[in-house]
Amino acid sequence: MGILSKNPMNEPMHAGEVFGTWLYLFTSKGSIASYQTMLNHTGDEELRERLEEAIKLFKDEVTRIETLLKENGVGLPPTPADRPKANLEDIPVGARYQDIEIAGMLAASITGAIVSGSAVMGQCFREDIGAMFAQFCAQNAAFGLKVLRMNKAKGWIVPPPLHNVGGNE
Repeated sequence: MGILSKNPMNEPMHAGEVFGTWLYLFTSKGSIASYQTMLNHTGDEELRERLEEAIKLFKDEVTRIETLLKENGVGLPPTPADRPKANLEDIPVGARYQDIEIAGMLAASITGAIVSGSAVMGQCFREDIGAMFAQFCAQNAAFGLKVLRMNKAKGWIVPPPLHNVGGNE
């Protein structure tokens, strides 16, 4: 078992790969719990569909990463309990997340997954792990585009002040 062996699955994970994959797994599990909670707060059907899609996407990633870590003798982070379903009307208005807030948190979470996934990918010596995270990043980018388009269509994008440079009046 050497660092430059012909089969990357026979190579040991280095400390950065272990920590990066473990941390990505930990945050993905937390994201799933957050999305389940957000489902209770949204009344918008398309946003509900995107949240359910995000849960499925992250659960698939969690399964793959858990398999990798188990095969390499790495302990797994705790998994939060699934959040119970609640009736939107039972949540007091002042305690509810608004759909625009949920959409923003979903977009930020997907962006974070792309950034952290690409960081793991960039530090990998093991090609199989790098390829797995490249696939995660591509899937998250495609999903993020769906969320962006939804946010634009619903008027949920809050742009920063626009900066006009060079006399383009």
